[in-house]
Amino acid sequence: MTSIDASKRNENKQYGKTANLFWTWKDGGKSGVDKRCNKVNYFIEGLQGAGKSTFVQKLSEALKDYKVFWEGDYSPVELAWCAYVTEDQYTDILNSYSEIQADIKGKTFAEEDHRIICYTQILTDIPGFHKELEKYEIYNGNYERETFEEVVFERFRNWNGEGQIFECSIFQNIIENQILYLMMSDEEIISFYGRLKNVLADKPYKIIYLDMEDIADGIRIIRKERSDEKGNEFWFPLMLSYLEESPYGKAHALAGEEGLLMHLEHRKSLEHRIIEEIFKENTITLKAKNYSSFWNDL
Repeated sequence: MTSIDASKRNENKQYGKTANLFWTWKDGGKSGVDKRCNKVNYFIEGLQGAGKSTFVQKLSEALKDYKVFWEGDYSPVELAWCAYVTEDQYTDILNSYSEIQADIKGKTFAEEDHRIICYTQILTDIPGFHKELEKYEIYNGNYERETFEEVVFERFRNWNGEGQIFECSIFQNIIENQILYLMMSDEEIISFYGRLKNVLADKPYKIIYLDMEDIADGIRIIRKERSDEKGNEFWFPLMLSYLEESPYGKAHALAGEEGLLMHLEHRKSLEHRIIEEIFKENTITLKAKNYSSFWNDL
């Protein structure tokens, strides 16, 4: 079965496990009366190579009435691979790249006093365009910690969606920036997520965490998957550069595959703590690339 009729399933399992995957309840389901409130939103998380994109695709095929936000899309919460600019900065960008103004405008969205440009979705051979727009992301240490946190909290605070699926929008990019560029300690990051949990109070969401047991094997697989037809790798060198050139990578002399595995082991341990201490009741943990129990529940 590839299409889910949530209403029909709720008739059969009105307040059971399946129903709770799709709906929040005004009274927690205690009355025995159908008091559905909002469709649950899903945040799909896990380390690189855990199969997040594949899982998002499969979930979106099952939940056809859900809206999917892929990494790099214009999203109500996430800003990865997007330039976050003021009106003056936006005008400067349009003037600097006048030959592709129409393309830039077509991938730009206005939010109060900022514009969000989904720049990685703009195809151009102009040298340095994407590298220049990358400077306007909120990640990669471009923002001081306080400002970064304010932007993240404000976007989640203003978000009131339902029936939405997000690819790596609550852990991965935020935590990578906090560890590698803001040099925050584990305790500081956990404190941040405690505050984010308060921001998300009363919002209908579940985190589906794809837990990768063998990180080294997962990296070997993703290296093969993200190579061209001649075997030239395009993901792994970028990932190593991102790690090695970061303040944290330099401070801890992280280099090569060994350094990447050390970083990902640390991140995995931290994410497990965040789930256990902050988001336990909101999280469904599955073995990476082994989703049979979840689909059986559907």
